[in-house]
Amino acid sequence: MGRVPVAGIPRMVRPRKKWGTVYGFSVVDVGGNWLRFSRIGDREPAADEATGGLVGIVEVAARLADSKGDDAQAIATLERGIARHADAPAIDRARALLYLAELAVRVGDDQLARSSFGAALTVELDAAEREALGPDVTHVEALLGARA
Repeated sequence: MGRVPVAGIPRMVRPRKKWGTVYGFSVVDVGGNWLRFSRIGDREPAADEATGGLVGIVEVAARLADSKGDDAQAIATLERGIARHADAPAIDRARALLYLAELAVRVGDDQLARSSFGAALTVELDAAEREALGPDVTHVEALLGARA
């Protein structure tokens, strides 16, 4: 059975929350057009409601990668943000590292993907936080497994 393409054109960008409220995913068709799908009734908050800190950095990186297709700039943004916000809550650091691993897979940087994934798994989390990250961990594991 075929896999959903996550890199190149065409591709599908996995479902994720945008600005913490709107779930959706994007599809890049063979012509390079980006189509964003979200649930009817969801709303994106106004710009002044946007979050800061490491969560804000992840949002910026997601916009760069998922909306603009600039995975390399998204990776650079995440790396700087993770370094700058080393004191961020553990779950935010783990999410940022998992997204960094996902982006690294997209650009074919297996070393960065595996090191970011490994770092995310070593972040100390409580049981509820580990459970909340479960789908993200499973997604990155599947991406890394597909590259093996």
